[in-house]
Amino acid sequence: MTKAIQRLMLAGLATALLASTALAAPKTELFLAIGGEPDGGYDPLLGWGRYGHPLFQSTLLTRDADLATQPDLATKWTLSDDRLTWTITLRDDVTFSDGSALTAEDVAFTFNEGAKAGGALDLTMLDRAAALDDVTVEIRLKQPWITFTENFYTLGIVPAARYSEGYARNPIGSGPFKLVSWTQGEQLIVEANPDYYGAQSPFTRITFVFTNEDTSLAAAQAGQVDMVSVPAAMADIAPAGFTQVVVASVDNRGITLPVPIPGINDAGNAIGNAVTSDPVVRRAINLGIDRETLVEVALLGHGTPAYGPADGLPWSNPEASVTFDPEAANALLEAAGWVVGADGVRAKNGVRAAFAITYPASDSTRQALAATLAELLKPLGIEATATGMSWDQIERVMHSEPVMFGWGSHTPLEVYSLYQTGLAGVDYYNVGYFSNETVDAHFAAAQAAESLEASYEHWQKAEWDGTTGFGPKGDAGWAWLVNLDHIYYVSDCLDIGPTQTEPHGHGWPITALIQQWTWTCD
Repeated sequence: MTKAIQRLMLAGLATALLASTALAAPKTELFLAIGGEPDGGYDPLLGWGRYGHPLFQSTLLTRDADLATQPDLATKWTLSDDRLTWTITLRDDVTFSDGSALTAEDVAFTFNEGAKAGGALDLTMLDRAAALDDVTVEIRLKQPWITFTENFYTLGIVPAARYSEGYARNPIGSGPFKLVSWTQGEQLIVEANPDYYGAQSPFTRITFVFTNEDTSLAAAQAGQVDMVSVPAAMADIAPAGFTQVVVASVDNRGITLPVPIPGINDAGNAIGNAVTSDPVVRRAINLGIDRETLVEVALLGHGTPAYGPADGLPWSNPEASVTFDPEAANALLEAAGWVVGADGVRAKNGVRAAFAITYPASDSTRQALAATLAELLKPLGIEATATGMSWDQIERVMHSEPVMFGWGSHTPLEVYSLYQTGLAGVDYYNVGYFSNETVDAHFAAAQAAESLEASYEHWQKAEWDGTTGFGPKGDAGWAWLVNLDHIYYVSDCLDIGPTQTEPHGHGWPITALIQQWTWTCD
């Protein structure tokens, strides 16, 4: 029995004893087992809060259940005609959890410091941020960059006077909760911030428990947690007293299809692939994959087919998707000179149509997808071998072999990062070295648009403009496979209200609207 679960049992006993001597009252403490802890702690400058609610900090803007923009710290925001300067007006009634006032100086500091922090933030286009007065901040960009606005939704504001090296472990912010304790590897305890300027949560204390999937489910079955996230393999038998809540997501899974011919990059790692460097192979794979079967077999029905990195979002192009057609896929391969050999595997100029599909060995969902995909590729004459590796090992092969990755975001910046030529080989972004001048031109037009809404048509054309694109009808740098359902078992007494279409599962996306949760039982 883990220490975290032991603590839960003791807490449950204490609660029961109190209940026996007091009148029944709505519960004010929650226990959640909804995912792992952030490795780097709770510093928004290092990426905390990108997926889910930052809890301890406030952001300039927020999104409602329909992903529509709502004000948070900002009351007004305008972009200059040259699209280089954002002027933002702030609320004047906000304090940090240490009692100090939040001003435009703190906002400017957060953006300027974040640009230097090396975190997972899109701040490369920031020229400078400056406070014009206590409630007005000006943010200047190096060039028009419409996806910069994502920082308004995800970058939690930190206090300039209190930000230091240890901030990630002891965050001070203006959000709805304050940190009580963090026992790394076990649990995080937060309490309501009584000075929060927005709607107060009815829950005065929330404990996030960091346990594996089996232990989390056992805790739910024992009534020791109020919510648990579960993978598809555990998703069909809700414990007594719990309801299954299925949340749609853009949390996708797909394989990279390296574009260059084999070579070596500056770091000495292999890039390119003799099979997937042929665009015909990439298109045939996209045509010849039965994504419905992938959903049913690998996800046990808990998902939907995926055809791009942002299916269903305003910047995706539904015209870019393809229909499962194995006959057409095989015809493409035959016409391109990929001939089936005696072993059932195609070959061209001495190169067999064979490669590994690499996945992180610790991820059971990606393992199931890789194994199922390998079977589905056999009728195309393609021999794929599902291969589990550590992330350190994956980093050494991800530019030369197909890898089962997961993405999914509320911003089109992610699309840019996955396909833009200049990001080839940078971190985990354009790992397959995709490059298409027309796609890059559409990206540039999107970033220079006068508003995010005006940029959508350019992102859509980048995916497929009728002639080319990054999607499966075009140069097909990926084979996107499925979008996962996010599945939770939620106590029958906990009403979490409407939910957003959730992004990738890193972090705790279910907490995006946590302040709306209520307890419905006495």
